[in-house]
Amino acid sequence: MATGRGAGLLRPPASSGRATFLELFFDLAFVVALTRVTQRFVDLSDDTGWALVAGLGRTLLLFLALWLIWSHTVWITSRYEPERSIIQAVVVGTMFAGLVMAVTLPRALEERALPFAAAYLVVMVVRPLVVAAALRGHPRRLVPFRLAAWAAASAPLWLAGALGPDALRLPLWAAALAVDYLAWALGWPVPRLGASAVHRWRIAGTHLADRHQQMFLVSLGETILVISMVFGGTDYSPVRAAAFGVAFATSALLWRIYFHRAGLLLPEALGRAGMPGRLGTVSERAHLLIVLGVLVTAVGYELVIDHPFGPPRPGLLLFVVGGPVLFLVARTLLEYEIFGRVSESRVIGLAALLLFTPALARWAPMVGLSVVAGVLALVALLDALLSRGRPLEPSASSVAREESASGDRDSEA
Repeated sequence: MATGRGAGLLRPPASSGRATFLELFFDLAFVVALTRVTQRFVDLSDDTGWALVAGLGRTLLLFLALWLIWSHTVWITSRYEPERSIIQAVVVGTMFAGLVMAVTLPRALEERALPFAAAYLVVMVVRPLVVAAALRGHPRRLVPFRLAAWAAASAPLWLAGALGPDALRLPLWAAALAVDYLAWALGWPVPRLGASAVHRWRIAGTHLADRHQQMFLVSLGETILVISMVFGGTDYSPVRAAAFGVAFATSALLWRIYFHRAGLLLPEALGRAGMPGRLGTVSERAHLLIVLGVLVTAVGYELVIDHPFGPPRPGLLLFVVGGPVLFLVARTLLEYEIFGRVSESRVIGLAALLLFTPALARWAPMVGLSVVAGVLALVALLDALLSRGRPLEPSASSVAREESASGDRDSEA
């Protein structure tokens, strides 16, 4: 393959799979963003019916826009050498744009729509052009050109939503975001150049896994921040202290369940894959749901600590039970992709949560959170019992087997 003068920008095979300090610094902007997303979810706790559905849709849209920015950045630093000055400048610039999006997020669908959309578009349109210019004559420069072309195509929808009537903002932005995610799924096809599917990209698989694990820990840190601030900001009482303790135990159990076996082996699975981009794509989708599940769970913490034995509210279960259910579903998906199987403990946990939900709708919030913690403890206990005395099994990813058998390669990968 022709190299051109931009070949030095590519990640060498011997490059470290660990995230750089700049990338960890970059995540700080998304700590702020995730806090804003959680607060928007909390503000919906008193809504019911269509108001609740619409509010969830608005918050989910903003979260997905943030996730796209973060995830694209992770793929860039897994694909190109993050120690190069141009990539560091790209990461710092993206961090600033992400911080602008985080600051404007609480009112992003109201009077702060324009700065939110402008920051998003600068990253989506300008950033790939900078990378393409840095690649110079290298064939890979065509990939960021594709990204910029598709982002420019959806830009009018983002700008029309920001500048137009408030009533049209949500549908226009939803359509724009759908275009951006569809382009990613299709590989940003353009006339004559065709597509460049992400799963065929040559990346540092261990680095991508490391970044996904770090984002999970960032979201878990958000739960610790929530319970600390809520408990510290309310009048002390024994029942609130008990709710604080149960919430912390729940977060610790989420950590344990995530890293048991499959979560721990993710870097190895991506490192051993012949084409890690394929498994990395699946991992990215699973972690999107995992992070969202953790954030929704954090909302449940705040609501329960505020009023541990308040009146039953069926809508509250959307956060108290819905978050852990989403987490377990996504964690099951990740396990299947790593090992080609599903643990009985995950199935039992999901079945138990769904079975208890109707009854929990009639009980105080503290009861619901305690039952969720008990079910997660059962999952963690079953994990420990089923794996006791057994060596850590190697990855048996079905995706890795498919890519090894097909031997797919992309001339621009």
